[in-house]
Amino acid sequence: MTADDSGAAPRDTGTDMADTDSGAADVVPTTGDPAGVAEDGDDNSIAIRLEQLILGADRRYTPFQAARSAGVSMDLAARFWRAMGFADIGQVKALTEADVLALRRLAGLVEAGLLSEAMAIQVARSTGQTTARLADWQIDSFLEGLTEPQDSGLTRTEITYPLVELLLPELEEFLIYVWRRQLAAATGRVVQAQDDAEMVNRRLAVGFADLVGFTRLTRRLEEEELGELVEAFETTAADLVAAHGGRLIKTLGDEVLFSADDAGIASEIGLRLIETMTHDETMPELRVGIAFGTVTTRMGDVFGTTVNLASRLTSIAPKDTVLVDQAFAEELGRTGDAPVSEAEAAAAEKAAEEGTGGPPPSYRFALQPMWQRPVRGLGVIEPWLLSRRG
Repeated sequence: MTADDSGAAPRDTGTDMADTDSGAADVVPTTGDPAGVAEDGDDNSIAIRLEQLILGADRRYTPFQAARSAGVSMDLAARFWRAMGFADIGQVKALTEADVLALRRLAGLVEAGLLSEAMAIQVARSTGQTTARLADWQIDSFLEGLTEPQDSGLTRTEITYPLVELLLPELEEFLIYVWRRQLAAATGRVVQAQDDAEMVNRRLAVGFADLVGFTRLTRRLEEEELGELVEAFETTAADLVAAHGGRLIKTLGDEVLFSADDAGIASEIGLRLIETMTHDETMPELRVGIAFGTVTTRMGDVFGTTVNLASRLTSIAPKDTVLVDQAFAEELGRTGDAPVSEAEAAAAEKAAEEGTGGPPPSYRFALQPMWQRPVRGLGVIEPWLLSRRG
């Protein structure tokens, strides 16, 4: 991130940029590999053909020419391209008509007042980071597996081109479909907020699930075995979180971070994770920590004391257990998903049996207070052990 990413610099129309054509701070979309910038004589190589296939156009513009064609300053163009995660390569003719159009669209949103310059850069950064990870995954795992040399005698490189040619339009349509679905879900969560402040600072249940002894596993397992274990863990966690109405925030190898609007949903996710991993002999033990409270959301991630507390609870949780904080326990009591105390539950059940109260309570979860303990940066906390009722 550069110091200019705040978007505070005034927008230039791009009409006085003749002196900026030195390339000292110019950036273009590339992997950073000098070999990726091909000379005209390399057009017949498979790498160049693949690039033309994927980008859909030939390289025609230098960064300066692209900025001028889009009607924006070189400074703003550079900040947009850096935000998308592309490397500096000077004034090489490496941009296409699509790059100019994308730049013009972003700048147009700023010009129309629909986005501030800082917000437009955030859009570029969040989109770039998300799609970069997706592209890396598809190349490393998906595409590599499909291009294993066949009996035809073709090399992996020779197989890649026709495969990409077939898959590209299908994957593009699927990406747009999933994005629209996710956008609809995210919009629904926002419009249900009670006020404007809650749209950014929301009350959520936030949980971490952490594989126990992962560091030891890294020393004992082969790299391929370790990769398969991590992938299986992330896949299982992602499926369970989604199936029960939560949201997977991110995966960190041996740890996943998830959130839920409701403490009951988060409880079900946490316990399901433990139960599923316990019945899988190939998986190490798991521990889960969940906290409830105000959370700041930004670029798809979550921040704040509640997130830090969930992380601390995970680090102190015994193997194959779920620990929650006091606020989470109180929220489960408020919604009727768990009794505030076992004494209260017993009294309610007795009253229902004797006919002096309402129907017997249908608690789903049980809470057991654990030892109070100081936690660095958060003071003294009282964890609660979460389990299923009965």
